This record gives sequence, C-alpha cells and structure tokens, in this order.
Amino acid sequence: MIDYAAARAVALVVQTGSFEAAARALNVTPSAVSQRVRNLEERIGAVLIERGTPCLATEKGAWLCRHMEQVGMLERALLKQLPGIGGGGVSPVTLSLATNADSLGTWFLPAVAAFTSGSDYLLNIALDDEEHTADWLRSGRVVAAVTALAQPVQGCSVRPLGVMRYVATASPAYMQRWFPDGVTPATLALAPALTFNQKDRLQQGWARQAFGEEIAFPTHWLPSTQGFLDASIAGLGWALNPVQLVEGHLAAGRLVALVPDATLDRPLYWQVNRLAAGQLSALTQAITRAARSALS
Repeated sequence: MIDYAAARAVALVVQTGSFEAAARALNVTPSAVSQRVRNLEERIGAVLIERGTPCLATEKGAWLCRHMEQVGMLERALLKQLPGIGGGGVSPVTLSLATNADSLGTWFLPAVAAFTSGSDYLLNIALDDEEHTADWLRSGRVVAAVTALAQPVQGCSVRPLGVMRYVATASPAYMQRWFPDGVTPATLALAPALTFNQKDRLQQGWARQAFGEEIAFPTHWLPSTQGFLDASIAGLGWALNPVQLVEGHLAAGRLVALVPDATLDRPLYWQVNRLAAGQLSALTQAITRAARSALS
C-alpha cells in the first residue's frame, strides 16, 4: 500500500520549497515531515527530494507529486457524488501546468482565472519556451501544457489552440539609427535584437523566413514578455512581439514593423495527461475557448 501521509509530505515540500513550510501546512513539526520523507525514500530506494533552497523534486519525486495531484482530483470527484464521505473535507489540489511566456502575457491568465473562479484548485505555473514545455509533460512535472508540439506526448491527448502571430518591431528612433535605408541582411547583422533566453529562436526564425538566409546579429537578453515590449518602445533593440501586444503601439506610431507584412506564425497546442483529462475537462474548455478567441 502507498503511504499517502508520506507521499503528501513529499508533495508539500516540493510545492512550498521547504520542510518547514510543509510542516506548517500539515500542522506537524519539520522533523516529522523529514522523517516521513526519509522513510519513504528508504522504502522505495530512491531520493525523492533534492534538499536545498528551495527543495526540488527529483524525477521520481515529480512522478509522485503528479500522482498526488491525480489523487486529489479523484477525491474531489468522489466528494461531489458522496459529499458526506469527506468528513472535514480535503485540502485544495495544486495543479502543475506549463506554458510559454508569450501565452502567459496575452491570453493564458484569463483562461485559467475563469477555471479557478469556479473551483478550489490552486495552480503552479511553470514557464518555458513553447518548444520545450512538452519536456515537462514527459518528465511528469506537469499534468498539462501549452506547447508547439502537435504530436501527443506519450500518455497525453492534444488539442490545437490556434496560431500566435508575431511581428518584428522597433521604435522609430531605433529604425532611423540602424536602418535609415531599410532593413537588409547586412544592416540586420549589426543591429542589436532582444532575445528571451538561450532557448528563444523566434528572432532567428523570423530573419530566416523574411530574408531566406541565416543571419547572426548581436542581442540583449531579456526574459520578460512585457519587458520585450517596453524595451522595444524604449529603443533598446528590435524584437518579435505578439501582434496582440503591439497592434495599438503600431497604430499610434510608437513602434514600427521592421518589414511590413513579414509576420511569423507559431501554432500552439494544449496537451493534457490522459489520466487527468476527465477531471480537467473544465480547464481544457477554458483554455481552448480563450485561445481560439485570442489567437489567429
């Protein structure tokens, strides 16, 4: 039999980041939490938590945490049918989801807010490049993700969400300084861009699509969707921004498209673990509804 008291302790240590915070949530001492976790690790012969600040789940620990999420969802479904069986009720379930930063900065938050307003679920939202959020599903660290991967991850179902359209923009002053005679591969190779992080390939993809060749250019590193927009307006660099965020600034003249009508489209998909799909049908409906109204 699974030691659910110990499994819950593991899940809470990972959620809160420390044994002390998990102890407060469980109303026990930190040493009691530590003993539960240690006994479970010894029993299965594997480390479940990387001790540190914060404490993190190992790969096996992540699988256990996702199992506890599913147990919590099943408990909720049972309580709807048998409300008296819970006694004092059950604690809120924290769902681990992954999405890309541009979705988070445009349409994703209204979608999950609509879902949580009708439930007592809590959310743990991880950010990663849309090309890499599927890895979070593969490793068991999340139960659902917004991803660029159309092929279902093993054990997951997939739904198309739509296309996020990007446009390369810069301030008028930046355009005058770096592209006084127009944007060409030669001038683009000298002009500083904005890049989210080392996984971000959008700028390179746009340049390759617009000019038919690979172009190496200097870049500032700025891991923020809103920061991209603000930095573009301030003239720090040129960047790929979601159309939803820049269309007003383009109309007002605060930003200029580097190459008119040269947009980059990224199809997005919603993948959810099949074991949790039934319990998360309301979340899936909220995600797909918001995405289809916001995306191309």
